[in-house]
Amino acid sequence: MYKKVVLVIFIFFSVTLFFVSFSNKVIQESSSKFIDVNNKFDVAVLLGTAKFMKNKQMNLFYSNRIQKVVDLYRSGKIKYIVVSGDNSRQGYDEPTTMKNDLIKNGIPSSIIYCDYAGFSTIDSMLRMKLIFREHRFVVISQRFHIERAIYIARRNGLEAYGFCAKDVPGGYAALNGFREKLARLKALLEVIIGKGPYFKGKTISIIKT
Repeated sequence: MYKKVVLVIFIFFSVTLFFVSFSNKVIQESSSKFIDVNNKFDVAVLLGTAKFMKNKQMNLFYSNRIQKVVDLYRSGKIKYIVVSGDNSRQGYDEPTTMKNDLIKNGIPSSIIYCDYAGFSTIDSMLRMKLIFREHRFVVISQRFHIERAIYIARRNGLEAYGFCAKDVPGGYAALNGFREKLARLKALLEVIIGKGPYFKGKTISIIKT
């Protein structure tokens, strides 16, 4: 009986490891050529994360994403910005926080649009099509996140590219890398089953001048 249990556990972890490795390879290979291309874009989507970590220190993933958007706007690489993040509980509002910090860095509020239902990467990508009616855009986040976002977007018929914010070294990044491996497996499954966004809502037009 003991040997059978060990065998079942071994098979389970072996199969899981295979699919985790497979999903990572698929997502990397399908997205790499669309990252940091020398193009200009009308619309960028900034993917949200918490501004502060649990220990109340600044989240460098967040601050590096904000800085990347500011640099891209100042260099003329992007014109309009959708800030997409979680606003699912009282007192936590990623889109508004990102918008306010972009404004503090000199980006006009008139070119920033909030997506308050970007609860996950697939929500953010699909809502660019369903809510904002945009089919070509550039994603701004760290590379590990961009690869997954581009994979999801392009498998759903969107022309998505990516500009990478500076990554974060150290132990926190290592933990995040482990979580990302599982997130990629989840993304692969979501694409296969045709998962839609949690919320759809009314369309929002990005007014381009």
